[in-house]
Amino acid sequence: MNSEASRGPIGDLSGSSVYNGALPLVGRVLMSTLFLISGVGKLTAPGATIGYITSAGLPFPQLGFAIAIFVEIGCSIALIAGYRTRWVAAIMAIFCVAAALGFHHNFADLNQFIHFLKNISMTGGFLQIAAFGAGRFGLDARRR
Repeated sequence: MNSEASRGPIGDLSGSSVYNGALPLVGRVLMSTLFLISGVGKLTAPGATIGYITSAGLPFPQLGFAIAIFVEIGCSIALIAGYRTRWVAAIMAIFCVAAALGFHHNFADLNQFIHFLKNISMTGGFLQIAAFGAGRFGLDARRR
């Protein structure tokens, strides 16, 4: 492959610390922030969260609550740290699809439709992280 074909719009940065370090780190933090904040909110109001899960008609609301806390807080912290990044991102992608299908399937309600698309879009971001890993700035890089 010639070097011109591998150059992006701002030059060949494929080996730079921007692409291998800073951008993956910033991406992991940005993808995790919403989940971390949401998980802490759920933890401070477990009754409301379990009630919402129940109102959606999903089985085992207490188990759903525990899974949500694990994914939203535990996986977010692991993702930010770059720990077992590919697996954690895959778990979060599955969680996003499950949340979209379980809670945001009323497409007649524009707000729910937007939330559904948001979850599906975040799934795409998590799949990118699962495919490419944590980059240079993460605990996974130290385990090699």
